[in-house]
Amino acid sequence: MSKPLDAKARERLLKLATQASVATALVLIVAKAGVWFFSGSASLLGSLVDSLMDSLASIVNLFAVRYALQPPDEEHRFGHGKAEPLAAVMQSAFILGSAVFLLLYCVERLINDPMAPVPHAEAGVGVMVFAIIATLCLVLFQKYVVARTHSTAISADALHYRGDVLMNASVLVALVLSSRGMPWLDAALGVAIAFYIAWGAIQIGYEALQSLLDRELPEDVKAKVVELAMAHPGVLGIHNMRTRQSGGLYIIQLHVEMEDNTPLIKAHAIADSVENRIRRAFPHSDVMIHQDPHSIAPLEHPEEFAAR
Repeated sequence: MSKPLDAKARERLLKLATQASVATALVLIVAKAGVWFFSGSASLLGSLVDSLMDSLASIVNLFAVRYALQPPDEEHRFGHGKAEPLAAVMQSAFILGSAVFLLLYCVERLINDPMAPVPHAEAGVGVMVFAIIATLCLVLFQKYVVARTHSTAISADALHYRGDVLMNASVLVALVLSSRGMPWLDAALGVAIAFYIAWGAIQIGYEALQSLLDRELPEDVKAKVVELAMAHPGVLGIHNMRTRQSGGLYIIQLHVEMEDNTPLIKAHAIADSVENRIRRAFPHSDVMIHQDPHSIAPLEHPEEFAAR
């Protein structure tokens, strides 16, 4: 298990990831736009449109991540972390719009001139090979950043860049086959890419909305919290655990059950100990613990104890 990042290291990684994403998207836009201008390839246009949307989404991410990293203030006591999933919702809207535009363009090509050859297909092949290599490098870096930071925004960004690797490979195949007597395949693949982009946008938007709606943390995280709490000899049980995520911050609330006659100062020490255990396991977390007498807990929360 890798060592948890401190706040400064996490901030550096997130900023570097957003800058790398913007730079990659802009370079690919210039390369693809130059070749599409001469070739008119529908599948290459699809890849170009996707790169344009990538750049817009990455720029939104750049500002959203910077805002999300701001420390809590008097008006935002839990920090600004929800700027990340909000940026992901905006990404999904950008990407869905690009998919509709591409679909209309490709359908028009298939209806009006499906057998039109693709000129300068060799240049298109070259730029797609370059795009695949550049995108793969970015995706590998984003995967590392997400594993270390658990950033919602970088995760959403990485999702469609991973799809771009497959899409660029498909465009490469289409350009090769178009130059060998199957020009209709270029526009047909553009239609498939449009649907693929739209599906990715829906996935990104759904996950981001779930985060904004305070969906519970993953089951493995919750199970680890329970394990850490129950490992303390002074804890007889836990109930009423609630969790959510705000950007990179885990917000964890739970009630711990103790012996009925536990002195207040000892109960406080037990709660502090449990809280520290959870914070060590999840450094970017806000933990709140309420102490309950063991005998009263079933009366206050009968539905939880009935399920045990």
